[in-house]
Amino acid sequence: MNKIVEKEFFSENVVRLEIEAPRIAKARRAGHFVIVKVGEKGERIPLTIASANPEKGTITLVVQRVGVSSRRLADLNVGDEVTDLVGPLGQATHIENFGTVLACGGGVGVAPLLPIVEALKKAGNKVVTVIAARTKDLIILEDQIREYSDELIITTDDGSYGEKGLVTEAMEKVLQREKVDLSVVIGPAIMMKFASLTTKKYEVPTYASLNTIMVDGTGMCGACRITVGGKTKFVCVDGPEFDAHQVDFDEMLLRLNGYKEIEKEAEQNYLHSKDKQ
Repeated sequence: MNKIVEKEFFSENVVRLEIEAPRIAKARRAGHFVIVKVGEKGERIPLTIASANPEKGTITLVVQRVGVSSRRLADLNVGDEVTDLVGPLGQATHIENFGTVLACGGGVGVAPLLPIVEALKKAGNKVVTVIAARTKDLIILEDQIREYSDELIITTDDGSYGEKGLVTEAMEKVLQREKVDLSVVIGPAIMMKFASLTTKKYEVPTYASLNTIMVDGTGMCGACRITVGGKTKFVCVDGPEFDAHQVDFDEMLLRLNGYKEIEKEAEQNYLHSKDKQ
Protein backbone atom coordinates (compact mmCIF):
# COMPACT_ATOMS: atom_id res chain seq x y z
CA MET A 1 0.00 0.00 0.00
CA ASN A 2 1.14 3.56 -0.78
CA LYS A 3 -0.04 6.20 1.67
CA ILE A 4 -1.11 9.72 0.67
CA VAL A 5 0.91 12.23 2.71
CA GLU A 6 -0.26 15.51 1.15
CA LYS A 7 -3.31 16.65 -0.79
CA GLU A 8 -3.93 20.03 -2.40
CA PHE A 9 -6.79 21.21 -4.62
CA PHE A 10 -5.73 23.32 -7.59
CA SER A 11 -9.39 23.74 -8.51
CA GLU A 12 -12.67 21.96 -7.81
CA ASN A 13 -11.77 19.06 -10.08
CA VAL A 14 -7.95 19.09 -10.13
CA VAL A 15 -5.99 17.80 -7.14
CA ARG A 16 -2.32 17.27 -6.29
CA LEU A 17 -1.49 14.10 -4.38
CA GLU A 18 1.88 13.37 -2.79
CA ILE A 19 2.19 9.63 -2.27
CA GLU A 20 4.71 7.44 -0.50
CA ALA A 21 6.65 5.45 -3.12
CA PRO A 22 10.36 5.45 -2.16
CA ARG A 23 11.63 3.06 -4.84
CA ILE A 24 9.75 4.87 -7.62
CA ALA A 25 10.96 8.25 -6.32
CA LYS A 26 14.59 7.12 -6.62
CA ALA A 27 14.27 5.57 -10.08
CA ARG A 28 11.96 8.09 -11.75
CA ARG A 29 13.14 10.34 -14.59
CA ALA A 30 11.36 13.04 -16.58
CA GLY A 31 8.67 11.51 -18.79
CA HIS A 32 8.08 8.39 -16.69
CA PHE A 33 4.56 7.45 -15.59
CA VAL A 34 2.89 5.14 -13.07
CA ILE A 35 -0.20 2.95 -13.16
CA VAL A 36 -2.57 3.57 -10.24
CA LYS A 37 -5.47 1.46 -8.99
CA VAL A 38 -7.97 2.36 -6.26
CA GLY A 39 -9.82 -0.64 -4.84
CA GLU A 40 -9.22 -4.32 -5.54
CA LYS A 41 -11.59 -4.21 -8.52
CA GLY A 42 -10.58 -0.72 -9.61
CA GLU A 43 -9.50 0.31 -13.08
CA ARG A 44 -5.81 0.79 -13.91
CA ILE A 45 -5.15 4.41 -14.89
CA PRO A 46 -1.87 5.94 -16.14
CA LEU A 47 -0.57 9.17 -14.60
CA THR A 48 2.70 10.90 -15.42
CA ILE A 49 4.89 11.61 -12.39
CA ALA A 50 4.81 15.40 -11.94
CA SER A 51 7.70 15.42 -9.46
CA ALA A 52 9.56 13.21 -7.00
CA ASN A 53 11.34 13.67 -3.69
CA PRO A 54 13.84 10.83 -3.19
CA GLU A 55 14.75 12.11 0.30
CA LYS A 56 11.14 11.90 1.49
CA GLY A 57 10.48 8.86 -0.65
CA THR A 58 7.43 10.40 -2.33
CA ILE A 59 6.11 11.11 -5.81
CA THR A 60 3.58 13.75 -6.83
CA LEU A 61 0.63 13.08 -9.13
CA VAL A 62 -1.87 15.60 -10.49
CA VAL A 63 -5.35 14.17 -11.00
CA GLN A 64 -8.31 15.66 -12.85
CA ARG A 65 -11.76 14.28 -12.15
CA VAL A 66 -12.92 13.12 -15.58
CA GLY A 67 -14.38 9.68 -14.85
CA VAL A 68 -15.07 7.13 -12.14
CA SER A 69 -11.48 6.01 -11.55
CA SER A 70 -9.99 9.51 -11.44
CA ARG A 71 -12.80 10.60 -9.10
CA ARG A 72 -12.11 7.71 -6.74
CA LEU A 73 -8.44 8.63 -6.65
CA ALA A 74 -9.10 12.35 -6.19
CA ASP A 75 -11.57 11.59 -3.39
CA LEU A 76 -8.88 9.92 -1.26
CA ASN A 77 -7.55 11.93 1.66
CA VAL A 78 -4.27 12.23 3.58
CA GLY A 79 -3.67 8.96 5.39
CA ASP A 80 -5.60 6.90 2.84
CA GLU A 81 -3.71 4.35 0.78
CA VAL A 82 -3.65 3.65 -2.95
CA THR A 83 -4.34 -0.04 -3.60
CA ASP A 84 -1.71 -0.48 -6.33
CA LEU A 85 1.00 1.79 -7.68
CA VAL A 86 3.35 0.47 -10.36
CA GLY A 87 6.27 2.28 -11.95
CA PRO A 88 8.26 4.01 -13.16
CA LEU A 89 7.04 2.94 -16.60
CA GLY A 90 7.59 4.05 -20.18
CA GLN A 91 10.57 5.60 -21.91
CA ALA A 92 12.11 8.62 -20.18
CA THR A 93 12.31 11.91 -22.05
CA HIS A 94 15.50 12.34 -24.08
CA ILE A 95 17.24 15.32 -22.50
CA GLU A 96 20.22 17.20 -23.92
CA ASN A 97 21.20 20.77 -24.75
CA PHE A 98 19.16 21.36 -27.91
CA GLY A 99 19.35 25.17 -27.80
CA THR A 100 15.98 26.90 -27.59
CA VAL A 101 13.02 24.74 -26.59
CA LEU A 102 9.35 25.72 -26.85
CA ALA A 103 7.44 23.75 -24.19
CA CYS A 104 3.65 23.82 -24.32
CA GLY A 105 1.13 22.44 -21.84
CA GLY A 106 -2.66 22.47 -21.90
CA GLY A 107 -4.84 21.98 -18.82
CA VAL A 108 -3.54 19.18 -16.56
CA GLY A 109 -0.92 18.48 -19.25
CA VAL A 110 1.12 21.13 -17.44
CA ALA A 111 1.81 18.59 -14.66
CA PRO A 112 3.75 16.09 -16.81
CA LEU A 113 5.37 19.03 -18.61
CA LEU A 114 6.93 20.33 -15.36
CA PRO A 115 9.67 17.68 -14.90
CA ILE A 116 10.56 17.93 -18.59
CA VAL A 117 10.90 21.72 -18.41
CA GLU A 118 13.04 21.35 -15.29
CA ALA A 119 15.32 18.75 -16.91
CA LEU A 120 15.66 20.76 -20.13
CA LYS A 121 16.59 23.92 -18.22
CA LYS A 122 19.16 22.09 -16.10
CA ALA A 123 20.68 20.70 -19.33
CA GLY A 124 21.45 24.26 -20.44
CA ASN A 125 18.56 24.97 -22.82
CA LYS A 126 16.75 28.25 -23.20
CA VAL A 127 13.19 27.27 -22.30
CA VAL A 128 10.17 29.26 -23.46
CA THR A 129 7.03 27.78 -21.93
CA VAL A 130 3.40 28.29 -22.87
CA ILE A 131 0.69 27.04 -20.51
CA ALA A 132 -2.95 27.25 -21.45
CA ALA A 133 -6.38 26.56 -20.01
CA ARG A 134 -9.99 27.47 -20.62
CA THR A 135 -10.07 29.92 -17.70
CA LYS A 136 -7.87 31.33 -14.91
CA ASP A 137 -9.08 28.80 -12.31
CA LEU A 138 -7.71 25.93 -14.43
CA ILE A 139 -4.14 27.26 -14.67
CA ILE A 140 -1.92 25.02 -12.53
CA LEU A 141 1.72 24.94 -11.36
CA GLU A 142 2.44 28.45 -12.64
CA ASP A 143 5.13 29.26 -10.07
CA GLN A 144 6.87 25.90 -10.47
CA ILE A 145 6.92 26.18 -14.28
CA ARG A 146 8.15 29.78 -14.09
CA GLU A 147 11.12 28.72 -11.93
CA TYR A 148 12.57 26.65 -14.79
CA SER A 149 11.51 28.82 -17.74
CA ASP A 150 13.41 31.68 -19.31
CA GLU A 151 10.03 33.01 -20.38
CA LEU A 152 6.53 31.93 -19.40
CA ILE A 153 3.49 32.79 -21.51
CA ILE A 154 0.01 32.08 -20.11
CA THR A 155 -3.10 31.97 -22.26
CA THR A 156 -6.75 31.42 -21.41
CA ASP A 157 -9.62 30.84 -23.81
CA ASP A 158 -11.78 33.46 -22.09
CA GLY A 159 -9.03 36.00 -21.40
CA SER A 160 -9.53 35.81 -17.62
CA TYR A 161 -5.76 35.48 -17.11
CA GLY A 162 -2.69 36.07 -19.23
CA GLU A 163 -3.28 36.49 -22.95
CA LYS A 164 -6.67 35.71 -24.45
CA GLY A 165 -6.46 33.00 -27.07
CA LEU A 166 -5.38 29.47 -27.80
CA VAL A 167 -2.02 27.87 -27.11
CA THR A 168 -1.29 27.76 -30.84
CA GLU A 169 -1.58 31.52 -31.14
CA ALA A 170 1.07 32.05 -28.48
CA MET A 171 3.26 29.38 -30.09
CA GLU A 172 3.00 31.13 -33.45
CA LYS A 173 4.27 34.40 -31.97
CA VAL A 174 7.33 32.71 -30.50
CA LEU A 175 8.06 30.75 -33.68
CA GLN A 176 7.84 33.91 -35.77
CA ARG A 177 10.19 35.94 -33.60
CA GLU A 178 13.06 33.49 -32.98
CA LYS A 179 14.63 30.21 -34.01
CA VAL A 180 13.32 27.26 -32.00
CA ASP A 181 15.30 24.01 -32.01
CA LEU A 182 12.75 21.71 -30.36
CA SER A 183 9.16 21.77 -29.15
CA VAL A 184 7.44 19.59 -26.56
CA VAL A 185 3.64 19.55 -26.34
CA ILE A 186 1.47 17.86 -23.71
CA GLY A 187 -2.27 18.22 -23.23
CA PRO A 188 -5.59 17.11 -24.70
CA ALA A 189 -5.20 15.18 -27.96
CA ILE A 190 -6.93 17.88 -30.00
CA MET A 191 -4.58 20.51 -28.57
CA MET A 192 -1.51 18.39 -29.38
CA LYS A 193 -2.77 17.85 -32.92
CA PHE A 194 -3.00 21.56 -33.71
CA ALA A 195 0.15 22.43 -31.76
CA SER A 196 2.10 19.93 -33.86
CA LEU A 197 0.58 21.31 -37.06
CA THR A 198 1.79 24.75 -35.97
CA THR A 199 5.40 23.65 -35.39
CA LYS A 200 5.38 21.62 -38.60
CA LYS A 201 4.94 24.82 -40.60
CA TYR A 202 8.22 26.04 -39.15
CA GLU A 203 9.96 22.65 -39.46
CA VAL A 204 10.61 22.47 -35.73
CA PRO A 205 11.07 18.91 -34.37
CA THR A 206 8.24 18.24 -31.93
CA TYR A 207 7.46 15.57 -29.35
CA ALA A 208 4.04 14.85 -27.90
CA SER A 209 3.15 12.77 -24.83
CA LEU A 210 0.19 10.48 -25.52
CA ASN A 211 -0.38 8.83 -22.14
CA THR A 212 -4.11 9.65 -22.05
CA ILE A 213 -4.88 6.71 -24.34
CA MET A 214 -3.21 4.07 -22.14
CA VAL A 215 -5.04 1.45 -20.06
CA ASP A 216 -2.94 -1.50 -18.95
CA GLY A 217 0.46 0.16 -19.12
CA THR A 218 2.42 -3.03 -19.80
CA GLY A 219 1.84 -3.63 -23.52
CA MET A 220 -0.51 -6.59 -23.03
CA CYS A 221 -3.98 -5.11 -23.62
CA GLY A 222 -3.25 -3.31 -26.88
CA ALA A 223 -5.63 -0.46 -26.03
CA CYS A 224 -2.96 2.19 -26.58
CA ARG A 225 -2.22 1.29 -30.21
CA ILE A 226 -1.45 4.33 -32.31
CA THR A 227 -0.04 4.89 -35.77
CA VAL A 228 3.26 6.75 -35.97
CA GLY A 229 4.82 7.22 -39.39
CA GLY A 230 2.52 4.52 -40.79
CA LYS A 231 3.63 1.94 -38.20
CA THR A 232 1.75 0.62 -35.18
CA LYS A 233 3.20 1.62 -31.83
CA PHE A 234 2.15 1.03 -28.24
CA VAL A 235 2.18 4.18 -26.13
CA CYS A 236 2.94 2.41 -22.85
CA VAL A 237 6.08 0.59 -23.95
CA ASP A 238 7.26 2.56 -27.01
CA GLY A 239 6.37 5.95 -25.53
CA PRO A 240 4.65 7.83 -24.08
CA GLU A 241 6.46 10.45 -26.19
CA PHE A 242 6.54 10.33 -29.99
CA ASP A 243 7.45 12.47 -32.97
CA ALA A 244 4.30 14.58 -33.09
CA HIS A 245 4.61 15.20 -36.82
CA GLN A 246 4.35 11.44 -37.44
CA VAL A 247 1.39 10.70 -35.12
CA ASP A 248 -2.02 10.02 -36.68
CA PHE A 249 -3.98 12.22 -34.28
CA ASP A 250 -7.27 11.76 -36.13
CA GLU A 251 -7.10 8.01 -35.52
CA MET A 252 -6.18 8.61 -31.88
CA LEU A 253 -9.11 10.99 -31.39
CA LEU A 254 -11.55 8.47 -32.83
CA ARG A 255 -10.31 5.76 -30.47
CA LEU A 256 -10.38 8.08 -27.46
CA ASN A 257 -14.05 8.82 -28.14
CA GLY A 258 -15.01 5.17 -28.55
CA TYR A 259 -16.27 4.66 -24.99
CA LYS A 260 -17.51 8.16 -24.15
CA GLU A 261 -21.14 7.13 -23.61
CA ILE A 262 -20.21 4.16 -21.44
CA GLU A 263 -17.81 6.30 -19.41
CA LYS A 264 -20.47 8.99 -18.94
CA GLU A 265 -23.01 6.44 -17.74
CA ALA A 266 -20.51 4.91 -15.31
CA GLU A 267 -19.67 8.35 -13.90
CA GLN A 268 -23.36 9.19 -13.40
CA ASN A 269 -23.91 5.88 -11.58
CA TYR A 270 -20.89 6.55 -9.35
CA LEU A 271 -22.06 10.06 -8.45
CA HIS A 272 -25.57 8.74 -7.79
CA SER A 273 -24.23 6.06 -5.45
CA LYS A 274 -22.18 8.69 -3.56
CA ASP A 275 -25.28 10.86 -3.09
CA LYS A 276 -27.00 7.93 -1.39
CA GLN A 277 -24.20 7.46 1.13
